[in-house]
Amino acid sequence: MIELKEMPFSGPLADALQAPCAGPEFYWLGQAGFLFRSPGLTWAIDPYLSDRLAEKYRRHEFSHERMMPAPLSAPEMPELDWLFCTHHHGDHLDGPTLEWVAVNRPRTRFIVPAGIATEVSRLALPNDRVLLAEADRPLTLAAGFEVTPVPAAHEAFGHDAAGRHRFLGYVFCWGPGPFKLYHSGDSIPYPGLTERLTTLGPEVALLPVNGRRRELTERNIAGNFSLEEAIELCRGARVPVMVAHHFGMFAFNTTDPALIDEEARAAAPVVRVLRAEVGVRYCLQA
Repeated sequence: MIELKEMPFSGPLADALQAPCAGPEFYWLGQAGFLFRSPGLTWAIDPYLSDRLAEKYRRHEFSHERMMPAPLSAPEMPELDWLFCTHHHGDHLDGPTLEWVAVNRPRTRFIVPAGIATEVSRLALPNDRVLLAEADRPLTLAAGFEVTPVPAAHEAFGHDAAGRHRFLGYVFCWGPGPFKLYHSGDSIPYPGLTERLTTLGPEVALLPVNGRRRELTERNIAGNFSLEEAIELCRGARVPVMVAHHFGMFAFNTTDPALIDEEARAAAPVVRVLRAEVGVRYCLQA
């Protein structure tokens, strides 16, 4: 059984990352973005560090101005072995961030859903550093580091012409133990997901909790798990620890952090629910 410890730190995240990494740990980057460090291995998933969407939707009915600043800039990112994206939306596949990394971090390789190969090809990423992930086909990326792509339903499944999924989550398996952690990507519950996770056995789930609303869906803004659905998924799949994220970025598409804390109290002790926070080092211990 693993333990997830919250270790608050003061000062900028970039300064905190200067400290040596003693064991598996991760940091929230806002929205669905996380940075992971383990001795000898560093990776990120869905880092939205630019302000591209505010510029793109400047005159849109839904403002994409940030409610929270990026906790670090792309140049402040540590050297990454891998950069994962879950789907093509701009707060997950952040072109300016990925392209900066491609130019300035030549060791980094990019893992993206095979179903969004067309969108990814429009970015200035070297083809030989892009790996197309397919659902249910595990990837052994390094000694002791295996990743299993899991289908995600961003209100619905999406596929390309070849039938490959456009929305993915990932179960990461690494470190002593080993540790297993699930990042769902943007998704809602779907038949078979609970059983799939029960088989894969993650001990921590990073889940979006901004929910979904008809008026947004009708405007092609797909939603995610509600907070209650996310907790129920963890209960059903026997995932003991959940970190709630995907809130506090855009005013039209968020949830009240106080509600997360309230539901966390109600879910205990069956599921330990944490509200993702910038300024916290999340440490995994066996």
